Amino acid sequence: MPVERIRQHTVPVAAARRRRLRADRARQLADLLRHQILGGRFPGGVLPHEDVIGADYGASRNTVRQALGLLRTEQLVERQPGVGTVVVGQKYPHGLDRLMGLAETLHSHGRVTNEVRTIGPVAAPSPVADRLRLPPGTEVLYVERLRRLDGLPLSLDLTYVPMDIGLPLLDTDLENNDVFRLIEQTAGQLLGTAEITLEAVNADAHSAAVLEAPHGTAVLMLERLTHLADGSPVDLEFIRFRGDRITMRGLLRRTV
Repeated sequence: MPVERIRQHTVPVAAARRRRLRADRARQLADLLRHQILGGRFPGGVLPHEDVIGADYGASRNTVRQALGLLRTEQLVERQPGVGTVVVGQKYPHGLDRLMGLAETLHSHGRVTNEVRTIGPVAAPSPVADRLRLPPGTEVLYVERLRRLDGLPLSLDLTYVPMDIGLPLLDTDLENNDVFRLIEQTAGQLLGTAEITLEAVNADAHSAAVLEAPHGTAVLMLERLTHLADGSPVDLEFIRFRGDRITMRGLLRRTV
């Protein structure tokens, strides 16, 4: 292959590789800055100057600008003339290492309220009946709630509860209490364990409208089957969290 043809082939490839490496570094820097932002590590919510960030993290100016651009896209920061890059977004921590309701988890961040959108008995679909160890078609209490923190939509919860526990819930204050505490009061025993699955899914039109999120945006979907202390399954939930407002945290221990 002639030298000129080799040069024509390799120069674009090398340039593309440099762009890819810069994008990789920008993503890595954005991850580090995001952790600092969510941890409240920047005094007054103002990030250091781009040159300072570059020096602290060993990154070029272009890489810093790309990283900040990623965080602006996430609506965590914005550029303010005369001030610099400031924090404008916040994510609230929801623990994964303890069995707690949303109000219990976020009590220090504000007031969690529940808008009960739907509540009533339904015939349990086969997968629900199976998970709750009920005969197919058994009636269960179905509850759909929009959870807010100080009026800000956080999650849409779809809940199935066996009727022996669910029926008394109809006479309780579901608007201002976590279902967990109400179930414990009704059942006369504490909750024990929960099986969870966490994944990202695209918001359907209904979920997006209720959560005031763009249609098709990714949301965090938590499927949780909770048991009483005696091992009885008592609460099957499908919870869609706005991913831009909730962060999942936990402390995991390695066992052998």
